[in-house]
Amino acid sequence: MVRALALLCLCGVGLALPRNVFEFEQPKNGGQTWALLVAGSNGYYNYRHQADVCHAYQILHSHGIPDERIVVMMYDDIAHNTENPVKNNIINQPNGPNVYQGVLKDYTGKQVNPETFLSVLKGEKDKVNGGKVIDSGPNDHVFVNFVDHGAPGIIAFGDATLKAKQLMDAINFMHDNQKYAKLVFYVEACESGSMFEDLLPKDINVYATTASNAHESSYACYFDKKRKTYLGDVYSVKWMQDSDKEDLTTETLQKQFLITKKETNSSHVMEYGDLTIGQMTVAEFQGTQMGPARNDDPTDTDYCTDKVKSEDVPLEILRRSLDLVETKQEAAEIQRKIEEILQERKIVDETVKAIVATATSNHLLTSSVTERRHNIKQWDCYEEVVELLQTTCDTQLNIPVNDYALRKLYMFVNMCEMNIPREAIHSSIQKVCKPEL
Repeated sequence: MVRALALLCLCGVGLALPRNVFEFEQPKNGGQTWALLVAGSNGYYNYRHQADVCHAYQILHSHGIPDERIVVMMYDDIAHNTENPVKNNIINQPNGPNVYQGVLKDYTGKQVNPETFLSVLKGEKDKVNGGKVIDSGPNDHVFVNFVDHGAPGIIAFGDATLKAKQLMDAINFMHDNQKYAKLVFYVEACESGSMFEDLLPKDINVYATTASNAHESSYACYFDKKRKTYLGDVYSVKWMQDSDKEDLTTETLQKQFLITKKETNSSHVMEYGDLTIGQMTVAEFQGTQMGPARNDDPTDTDYCTDKVKSEDVPLEILRRSLDLVETKQEAAEIQRKIEEILQERKIVDETVKAIVATATSNHLLTSSVTERRHNIKQWDCYEEVVELLQTTCDTQLNIPVNDYALRKLYMFVNMCEMNIPREAIHSSIQKVCKPEL
């Protein structure tokens, strides 16, 4: 009887213990979890992108994914930037911890480019000089988090772009070569839904969520007066704040998606692909160990009350900084930079307007091009046009570095979808941007 009671007590203790005392589930059949974290941008005004990725690394690392199975790509020009008043330090929310401490730097500077990203994702060691790659197999789970600027059908890597069809080709390669059991993407970029909409199959075990739909901006938030920049992006900080406080071994990807969608009230958070993967736990992609308890003041972090469109960030940083200056000279310099950005925007507007007007030569058609929002079907036409804009209108538009110019690419989607002849579009670009040639 005593022995039975002792066993009952032990069982009772076991049932009362928190889940983290026991060993959590790993991907089935001996599989492992891999992660690829990418901040594609550079420049201090893009502080938030590397802050997002550094925070993501801390989440995965603290939840038990070993460093040898995490690959981090970021320019690494923020922590020691001359504009950063707190050196060797990056935070992702007001009064937040230093998420830069201990972060991996597998690929930095010019190594952060589309070609390297695709090679790392596909596990092609020979194409990255033996560098670190996602060396996953048929039983493994792979988590990819990408943060940067975007436009219809493209995401930016500094001054280069990754096309949606290139990403789909890489995903199909991974599927055909049994590089994963389940693959999950979290993508923070403007119009990021266009990277997957009508492209990502539902039957190849891939699930993606995006910060915005195919036609809208994503948003930055948490302007820091000391650092004079935005600390995070709304979608990114929302899913990561959720991961920081939830039990990831019980929370599903679908629950995290719904929480992030509800709290990201500035854009439409979307999901694509195999939605049944949403029933799997977050832990199966972000790590199964319990992370450290977080004691951040919720009044500081739960609401992004100062959210701003991604393309407006450089201008808004200057306008907010204008209220913080102490001398007339500083104010004059900031005002000069504001006027410079406004002039750049004027050039973008006039250039795109002229190209559209020249290509259509019809007022009603021109109005349709500027007002509608078509999804991309004519991929070849659109991709050719974007490449031509990059090379021919580099002075006027500076694609993809100029996020404001990226917001105008939907008009070129429209021209392709409205069957305006490619020759007319190409000729218009040439006439407007390089009339001397």
